Amino acid sequence: MIVRDIESVKTVEWGNGLSRRFLLAQDGLGYSLTDTTVLAGTKSRLEYVNHLEACYCIGGSGEVIELDGTSHEIVPGRMYALDQHDAHYLVASPHEDLRLVCVFSPALRGDEVHSLDAHSSSAY
Repeated sequence: MIVRDIESVKTVEWGNGLSRRFLLAQDGLGYSLTDTTVLAGTKSRLEYVNHLEACYCIGGSGEVIELDGTSHEIVPGRMYALDQHDAHYLVASPHEDLRLVCVFSPALRGDEVHSLDAHSSSAY
């Protein structure tokens, strides 16, 4: 059994916030579990070419925007999944941080960070 507290897990500054990485590849479960904070007012162009990701909002607000411009509001209690390695923008509202619980498959190593650039997607 694995039991971990937020104070003791690996915390990574991923580019526009923090990712607290509860489960990693070394744990042998085949997926990762993170508690991710997206800083208020930030916009990140992302694409996970090596992972599928599902995110569940537990705090704050924002939106996930597909590259064709389709926008999906993100509020507590809403989940979105990037089931096609979808390139997207993740935007936190200007007045509050966005907090997400995320599952990655396959699992993250734990040291991944984004290289954020408005013209290309950051990927890992």
